[in-house]
Order: sequence, then structure tokens, then C-alpha cells
Amino acid sequence: MLREFERHLRLERGRSENTLRAYLRDVASLAQAVWPEGLPPFRPAALDRLDLEGLRGWLAADAQAGASPATLARHAAAARTFCAWARREGLLSVDPSARLRAPKRQQHLPPVLRQQQVTRLLDGARTGDVPADAPSRARAADPAVGLPPAGREPGAARPAGAARPAGTAPSNAVPNAAALKAAQTNPAAPVGTPTPGGASPEEPREAALRLRDAAALELLYASGVRVGELVGLDVDDLDLHRCTVRVLGKGNKERVVPFGLPAANALQDWLSQGRPVLWAPAAGPALFTGVRGARWGSRQARETVDRALEALGDTSARGPHTLRHTAATHLLDGGADLRSVQELLGHSSLATTQLYTHVSVERLREGYRRAHPRA
Repeated sequence: MLREFERHLRLERGRSENTLRAYLRDVASLAQAVWPEGLPPFRPAALDRLDLEGLRGWLAADAQAGASPATLARHAAAARTFCAWARREGLLSVDPSARLRAPKRQQHLPPVLRQQQVTRLLDGARTGDVPADAPSRARAADPAVGLPPAGREPGAARPAGAARPAGTAPSNAVPNAAALKAAQTNPAAPVGTPTPGGASPEEPREAALRLRDAAALELLYASGVRVGELVGLDVDDLDLHRCTVRVLGKGNKERVVPFGLPAANALQDWLSQGRPVLWAPAAGPALFTGVRGARWGSRQARETVDRALEALGDTSARGPHTLRHTAATHLLDGGADLRSVQELLGHSSLATTQLYTHVSVERLREGYRRAHPRA
């Protein structure tokens, strides 16, 4: 029965692998609570033992075991999806989950970097100040929440998608597609070993890892893509002429996301000078590759972002979603409308995107409290 439900989630609902695994685990837990002897055979009304009280009792037991409100909300969503499917298949005479309510999820404002912090983060990755593929160490620091200065200082980070200030990587010309074409036609032919300006020569693999990390961080901030979407990109998903990337998001929904010239330059450097060094046949068309030449994994990408954020030294924020939150908040701070940010992030509901308006208001309040004499 669970195999049939899994097929429904995968083929009919188009759920991601993470959601699929979580829902199957939750339904297996529910089945163990209601049918300790095992699920009955697949036949009409086979699941009629399941009722609203049974669902509530299952959630109550999870709550007593210490499950968070977010976990309980996911359990309830999994149960509703399972019961709706079972009702359509005739396994339930009545859907008992129609009146099931889960605890409200607590709304936590996401961590957001200041624009100066983003500049240091991206410049550190570009120059190699962040160690590549080294274990991350936990460090306590103050949360990075604050109001950007009224006048942007020289070297302050540009809003997501805008041009990089003078004195950093050149951004006054649209990158050509030579690197993209070379990566598609002959990915294993190195172009050269890059070195930061004035620095001693690097080993080719070290230079390649630096270019990969710099390109990934630039793209995460410029486009606001999720880490799973980032590592799932192929080379032909990029359009360096138009500075756009084709992204396959949740529910297999495809969207085209723009990015700025700094990200385009970083991607061109990675494609022409870095990817050929690391690429192996196992990577196929993958845009980003790991140290062993295969497609870069989500866990490795998270570790890279964690190291870069830790190297800042003045934020406790961690994880690729920090850059997604930061990109969305900086866009709203810069005047972007909510609907455009929704489309950029791939949110199915505008209510999800509205969380970032609260972040912007909180940043305004914090700045007011710090600056106003009668705050």
C-alpha cells in the first residue's frame, strides 16, 4: 500500500525526494500507531479503522515525545495527503483528516546579512580567503540583522542582481558564451590556472575549487535559488548572454531566473578555468562538480556556504538559505515589488514571500531604535 502511495506522490503530485521521504516516514509512523499488526491488504474500505480521534491521538503522542510545531504541521500535511489519496482509491469510506488541525507553525524571521557583509563574503570567496573543502567549526556570534546605511559606502554590496562596485571583478561588459561553449563541447580541457591578483600561483585544483565556490556563492545571492536547485543545474541551463538561468524547482516547476554581471563573470571564469580541471565523466552536463569530478552534492554546497559565512566572523547565520533570504530582503529594500520577488524565488504562494516584508520592517525598526534620539 505504501508503494502505491509513493507512486502517487512521485508521479501524480511531483513531490521532491525530500518531501517524498518525509511523507512516507510520517505515514509509516501513523500506520504503526493505528495498525501495529501491519497495514491491511489493498481492498475497498480497508483503512476504515482510521478516524479523526486516531489522527489526533497520533499527533498528541508525537507532541508529547517533543516534536516541534513545524514537525507536527508536516505530520498533519502528510496524513491529509494520505487520507485524500486513500479516499479516492476507495480505501477509506470517509476522509477523517478533513477536520484535522495541527499546531500553528512559529514564524521565525530568517537571518539576513547586511550589504557590507555580502561584499566581504563574495570578495573573500573570489580571492581565496575562505578555505576550500575544510571542516566547518561552530562559532557563536551576534545575529546579522540591521539596517543598511542610508548612503552606500564604497565597496558596499550591491542589491541582488545589480552591478559590482568599481575596483572588484570587471562588470562593464556582457560576458561572451565562449566559456559556455567550451564547457559543453570539451569539458575536460583545462584553459589555465587562475590566481588572485598579486598572489602566488595556486595548485590547479585549489584554483578550480576557489572559482567554483565563488561562482556558486555569487549565483546563490544573485538569483536566490535553493541549494538543491543550484546543484541540479546543468551547463545548458545557463544563458550567459541574457544573464539568466533555467531552474527546476519544487514540484518540477520550471522558472527562468535573472542574475547580474558579477555572477555572470564568476560563472564564466568557473566554466573556462575551473570546471575543466575538476570535471570527470561521472559529472555529465552538471554545472558544478565536486572534488572527485562528479556532480556537486547539496551537503558539500552547504558546507561551502557555512565556511564562507563563518569566515565573516560577525554573524551566526549559516546555510545557503541565508543567501536566499538575504537576496529577497535586499530586493525588497531596493524597491522590488512582492510579486516579482515571488516569481524569482519560485514561491507558489504570495504569503510565503510576504515573510520578507516583515524582515524589512524589523530591519527598519532596529535602525530606528539605534538612531532616533527618542526611540
